[in-house]
Amino acid sequence: MTIETHHTGNTKTAEVLSEEILVSNPEDGLQLMGDLYYQGFDKIILHEKNISPDFFDLKTGIAGEILQKFSNYRVPLVIIGDFSKYRGKSIRDFIFESNNGRQVNFLPDLSTAIEQLSK
Repeated sequence: MTIETHHTGNTKTAEVLSEEILVSNPEDGLQLMGDLYYQGFDKIILHEKNISPDFFDLKTGIAGEILQKFSNYRVPLVIIGDFSKYRGKSIRDFIFESNNGRQVNFLPDLSTAIEQLSK
């Protein structure tokens, strides 16, 4: 895992880069958030491929638990990827509702993510 740092104004954003799944359960999400927070990052960008596919199966509850932790600690998170492959109404509604807020967003690419996080 490597961290690419993006600066927007006085905000330091971590883009997490890896070829492996880094978040498989809520504890992984909390650990990642804590590690990055203690390194001085204010916001986090995570790639879809670094999250367990179970996250996108809302019946597991993993997505809700992880995103609740980010919301509770007020750490903005953007997950970037191609979410069009998720055809289920529940996950599509979940992504839509998340994107209406400012805390957690599901976006298609890095430039859109950085633009969103700079607001």
